[in-house]
Amino acid sequence: MRVSRVRKWFCFLFVSGLLCTATASADVRLPKFMGDHMVLQRDMPIPLWGWAAPGEKVTATLGDDKAEATADDKGEWRLTLPARPAGDPLTLTVTGKNKLTLTDILMGEVWLCSGQSNMEWVVQSSTNAAQEIANANYPQIRQIKIPKVPSGTPQDDVAGTWAICSPQTAGGFTAAGYFMARKLNQELGVPIGLINSSWGGTAIEPWTPPEGFAGVPELKSLSDQVQQRSPGNPAYQKALNDHIAQTEAWLQKAKAATAAGNASPPSPAFPESLKAPATHSDATGLYNGMIHPFVGWPIRGAIWYQGETNSGDGMRYRAKMEALIEGWRKVWGIGDFPFYFVQIAPFQYGASAPSVLAEFWEAQAESAKIPNTGMVVTTDIATINDIHPPNKQDVGLRLALLALHRTYGKSDVVDSGPTFKSIEPKGNELVVTFENTAGGLKSRDGQALTWFEVIGPDSGWTKAEAKIDGDTVILSAPGVSSPAAMRFAWHKLAEPNLANGAGLPATAFRAGEVPRVDFLSQVDDAKAYRLMCDIDLQKLAKNVTYDVDNRSQMTTPFDRIGYLVELQSSGGAAQFVFVSMDAFTNDIKKIGIPDLSSGAVFQQQVKNLTVVSNAAGITSGANLDGGNIEFWPHNYGQQNTANVPGASNTTFDFGDFKSDPQDGYGSMQVHNFKAKQTLFSINHWANGSGADLGIGNSTGENSDWTFSGNAGNYTTKRLRVFVRPTRQ
Repeated sequence: MRVSRVRKWFCFLFVSGLLCTATASADVRLPKFMGDHMVLQRDMPIPLWGWAAPGEKVTATLGDDKAEATADDKGEWRLTLPARPAGDPLTLTVTGKNKLTLTDILMGEVWLCSGQSNMEWVVQSSTNAAQEIANANYPQIRQIKIPKVPSGTPQDDVAGTWAICSPQTAGGFTAAGYFMARKLNQELGVPIGLINSSWGGTAIEPWTPPEGFAGVPELKSLSDQVQQRSPGNPAYQKALNDHIAQTEAWLQKAKAATAAGNASPPSPAFPESLKAPATHSDATGLYNGMIHPFVGWPIRGAIWYQGETNSGDGMRYRAKMEALIEGWRKVWGIGDFPFYFVQIAPFQYGASAPSVLAEFWEAQAESAKIPNTGMVVTTDIATINDIHPPNKQDVGLRLALLALHRTYGKSDVVDSGPTFKSIEPKGNELVVTFENTAGGLKSRDGQALTWFEVIGPDSGWTKAEAKIDGDTVILSAPGVSSPAAMRFAWHKLAEPNLANGAGLPATAFRAGEVPRVDFLSQVDDAKAYRLMCDIDLQKLAKNVTYDVDNRSQMTTPFDRIGYLVELQSSGGAAQFVFVSMDAFTNDIKKIGIPDLSSGAVFQQQVKNLTVVSNAAGITSGANLDGGNIEFWPHNYGQQNTANVPGASNTTFDFGDFKSDPQDGYGSMQVHNFKAKQTLFSINHWANGSGADLGIGNSTGENSDWTFSGNAGNYTTKRLRVFVRPTRQ
């Protein structure tokens, strides 16, 4: 009897537990980011969504507005309340089998704040923090901080609590967002809600939705990678089926080996390309976990402070910004909402080239040409040795100026510094005209204008004297008789002083046509050669595509092959080397960069080497007998297995050996082994701006430039390949 009663009691508890669980799962529920004290976007329809028992009727009431919905067979429901103006605090009730009540809800302006550490940077770490926090009595400003949760798949919910701005809470608010919100609240007189979804040290790619990558042709490879790991995508299904087939074949072999008492072969590894994003570094991972849960939640716009992690991207960042902005807009479905972003500040960025940040600023400025966007310039409010300038007050103010002028229609607000309009050469001067001068250009510190440079046909980049004349700046420089081009703030540490009448700064830019030196004219027998290939090495990639490719038109035999390499770093003089040699192949397809598709693999001495160069230390001459080439797409090692005279076995130089894989690091090197010189190197071309480029011997550990990763240091980088038709 006792046992039977225990069993009955256990069954009762078990069934009761099931009933309780079922009841709990049927409760009407809202996403966790909808809570007390939240700010809803005024003047837009208000969507609400959540979960309930399938078929359950849900009623939502906000003030005197009411809407109803019925949960579908998945237990999901959605309804829309009418748009409301800003006004008194409201209570939201959502009723089904249970009732939810959210209080102190404000109607106002909602802004999404995203990016990396400079957006995550809080008020308590900013300039004059103690006083700012003490004065932060703005109960109409609220923030929700989204937890740092990357995800491999788009999430439907995320936790978060809305905080009311006060001296007790403001220290933890995003500083850029708070100082923007403060100005907007003062000027508009309405509540401001901040959705703070930011994470320090993150790149732009994790924040971008798949739809964004798919919409930008320049990012096709990234889009393909994202699609490859998306379940349901044909590419994913094919790769998965291939893996399943390989695994099934392995299972048969493993079973047979086990039955025979033999060792089993290793099982196939799950393909890396199919693995879902798992960290904050993976493309789409932060969008999935930290943006997707509230996609469609009405917002006025977004502010973005990011780029430090992508600072070496150059103009490619413009494409990534387009993917982010248009991707968010597409998935949100509320039109081209405003998107305002902050220029990253001057900073050393290690041993990177001086121009690397200027080229990135140029990409950011180009991003501001995307419709309904704007950029805050920060070169005048930096802390030069701090990647996190603590002056976030001016950052937030300038974000607010953009919004007040462009979003809220305040026509009397100046929101931009002077911007380039035109350039005109006049004798020994360049006249640069600006727009957005707000009553006239000026030097913000009263000193002579800084960070202007000019270049002419017979000079390198030279510091210019700059004089303001109304809306123009007149540039000239000693020793530059006919300046043809100019650049401004073209250095990663530039803190220029050009501003407009409103005191807002100009951003880095360049204009005019940089004169190209005709190095080919310095080669005596150049007229005997025909151009086969021409490539701007800025376009280096795994599969090399030439700007000019005449090889298919070459139908006559040739007896000489020549290479002209030109390199110029920011602020440095242009260097070139022309090397020619007796033809080492009669296959015209194998004379260019030896990527995998070319079929070119050569390690051999070449005859009658001719060298012409303006680079210091290079041995020039005709018909030299120390020529050697190492052309291959393979990896390679230091050992001098080819027994090139004088080469090292312990460093990468003019005598290395190729190794697997065939589609590896890649080497295109011409040497003069008698002079112990690398004449030029183009290595690791698949790495693009991180490829190895050099003329002459590198001063680093490896004289042939291996592992230098320096292609991004050059503003000019060009390769031309020639052949000389066989003389009859």
